[in-house]
Amino acid sequence: MAKQAKEKRTPASAAERVKACDILPDTTLGNDVALVAENMEQILSSPSYSLAQEDPALLQRVEMRGVRMLLELGKAELGLLEDNITSTVIVFGGTQVVERTAAERRLSEARRAAAAAPGDTRAHREVERSERLVAMSQYYDAAREFARIVSIDSQCEEERHYVIVTGGGPGLMEAANRGAFDVGCKSIGLNIKLPAEQQPNPFITPELCFQFKYFALRKFHFILRAAAVVLFPGGFGTLDEMFEALTLRQTHRMQPVPIILFGREYWSKVIDFEFLADSGVISDHHLDLFTYAETPEEAWQQILDFHAKLKPEQK
Repeated sequence: MAKQAKEKRTPASAAERVKACDILPDTTLGNDVALVAENMEQILSSPSYSLAQEDPALLQRVEMRGVRMLLELGKAELGLLEDNITSTVIVFGGTQVVERTAAERRLSEARRAAAAAPGDTRAHREVERSERLVAMSQYYDAAREFARIVSIDSQCEEERHYVIVTGGGPGLMEAANRGAFDVGCKSIGLNIKLPAEQQPNPFITPELCFQFKYFALRKFHFILRAAAVVLFPGGFGTLDEMFEALTLRQTHRMQPVPIILFGREYWSKVIDFEFLADSGVISDHHLDLFTYAETPEEAWQQILDFHAKLKPEQK
């Protein structure tokens, strides 16, 4: 025959199987009542048995990043919907620009430090910076007054329009939240979790203060309901938000909104927009994407005028 029948194998005895696998127990474990009870306790306390939404370790896994991002998206959205917030006014500005009394106190400390170390150039540089920040404290007052005016005019109906929203931090963000707080109106704070611990300022409406881990989702919530973007003097963070808003408007990737730079003198020194147009890297009409304002009343009026001119399909 072309093929021979395979040789039959005799099943191994129980004793032989135990010898072949050293991990097998010598007794039948299912008959051990105490061991079964202990195993049941381990089952009930095992993280694998907890509900997925109640398992912090699971949610913190790298593989669950998409779930965490969805939660950040949904949590803030539900909170804003529950408070009937239909539109917002974004206020950005520097964290180092504080009210005058605090700025003067900082200046006094800088002068004492410089006097104690006459040869320390960094200490004298800090005095110069502190003097400028005292002068810039006018923007704290302006941001506070701007938010007060906007809030008074916009929060008398069941649906809340033009609600002030900031990054929730100190400085000019605090000033804007404080302006709404002054008149008993609501405002939003979109705080971000940073390596250095940061607390939200104390003037945000508690149920409208949200903490984000992901910058992208925080930015999304800034833009989603925005009816205006008002940029007070600030540093890298403010510049980042300004250029993002300008780019989104330039590319028509967000709804029409006025972008207002508060304080022409400051912004003209920080960025030469005309030079960008003269160099051909932006078009002349892109200069129309933003305007300047010098007073809180002027900034608010620009927002109202902008939306009054919008066509129904643009609103």
